[in-house]
This record gives sequence, structure tokens and C-alpha cells, in this order.
Amino acid sequence: NSDSAEFNKILSGTEFTGDIVSDSNIQIEGDVIGNVSCSGKVLISSSGKLKGNLVCVNAEIDGTVHGELTVENLLTMHSTARIKGDIQATKLTIEEGAYFEGACVMKSPMTATTFTTETDLEED
Repeated sequence: NSDSAEFNKILSGTEFTGDIVSDSNIQIEGDVIGNVSCSGKVLISSSGKLKGNLVCVNAEIDGTVHGELTVENLLTMHSTARIKGDIQATKLTIEEGAYFEGACVMKSPMTATTFTTETDLEED
């Protein structure tokens, strides 16, 4: 239910290791090491860090992402966003001050996105 105002929250000070798959919205304020797949909205707060790939319908990034982002609809990068990895989105908003390093592909709205965690994470 991506219209719901309810979010699964990973609070600041929490470190979560593993993949997350959810039909509900997700808000990340802490650290997540693993892939996130969500058929709703993902919010990464300014204190939030994701090291892994993100697949979702909508995303708002205020924090840090190291991994590939596949956003079916709208990706919003706020001024504090730091993204290292390739981006695929249908719509993209980037505020002044946001930073990203990687390729960006604008998808056609007709392309279907598969929600899965079957993605290999590169180890450093």
C-alpha cells in the first residue's frame, strides 16, 4: 500500500545487516547493509545510510546510498543526498547540493520493475 502514511522505520543508531523486502513504505534513519526491495516509498533520512541496491516505486534520499537505485516512478535527491552508484528512474528531482557518482538512465514509464533481492552485492 504505497499511499499509506505508515512507514517501517530503522531508527538512527540502529545497524541492520540483511536484505529487506516490503510491501509497505520504509524509512531508514540508521545503517542498512543489504538490498532493499519495496513496492512502496523508501525514505532515507539525512542520518540514514544504505550500502546495497535499492528497488522501489518512489524514493526520497536525504542520506547516503552506495549501490544501484532502480526507482519505478520518482526519485528525489535532496540537498544532503550522497549517492555512489548507477540510477534508473522514470522521474528524477535533484536539489542543489545533492551529489551522485554513477550513470543515470531515465526509463520509459512502460517498463515493468521486478521487486526482488536476487542481486549480488560487491564486497569491498
